[in-house]
Amino acid sequence: MSTVNSTEHTAASVLAGLQRGTPLNQKTEESEQSRFLTLLTTQLRNQDPMNPLENAELTSQLAQMSTVEGIERLNKLVQSLMAAQEESDGLNAATLIGSGVLVEGKGLVLTEAGAVGGFELDGKADKVTVTIRDGAGLPVTTLEFDDVAAGSHNYVWDGKLADGTAAAAGAYTTSVEAVVNGEKVSARTLEFGPVTSVLRGPNGTDFQVGSLGVFKFSDIKQIL
Repeated sequence: MSTVNSTEHTAASVLAGLQRGTPLNQKTEESEQSRFLTLLTTQLRNQDPMNPLENAELTSQLAQMSTVEGIERLNKLVQSLMAAQEESDGLNAATLIGSGVLVEGKGLVLTEAGAVGGFELDGKADKVTVTIRDGAGLPVTTLEFDDVAAGSHNYVWDGKLADGTAAAAGAYTTSVEAVVNGEKVSARTLEFGPVTSVLRGPNGTDFQVGSLGVFKFSDIKQIL
């Protein structure tokens, strides 16, 4: 019982202190305008009668006040739009949770239903060869694709080895080679994983892709 009373007393003390303290960032448009009008009124009251403030100068100062007010309102509008955009991006990102994606990587996980992998080409290729290796790094089979356009592509491995027998379920690795007219085309292997969570940080929204790690949206090559 004493612990509950102590916690309530601490919370009450903190709240009371916060209420008595000066709130942060409470400078408002009204305070800015009041300060400007006070300065302008003082200037008019103390001006030299032999050299009064000219209309053009007075108009200029009033215009400055209007400009400051307009800039403050514009800044608030921009901040509001940015906050709304960030919230919208976060909601859109959340819809990816549970989806399968392809990101750059060499891993390939074979299940009873098969395995999903992918590759990315910097240019068109006449022939693409994906080599699948076991845990010891030994080739177990190859997959070949003809007339492949530039960009990212996915494929399904049915788990069959080069001799036609079924491979054991588990982790494998891949490599890819692509050529066009006998010339090598830059290519990268892609790895499949599920989006398990969305992480929002100061630099934007990131995605946790299973055990593969954290990736930015630009790192996701395909959403399956």
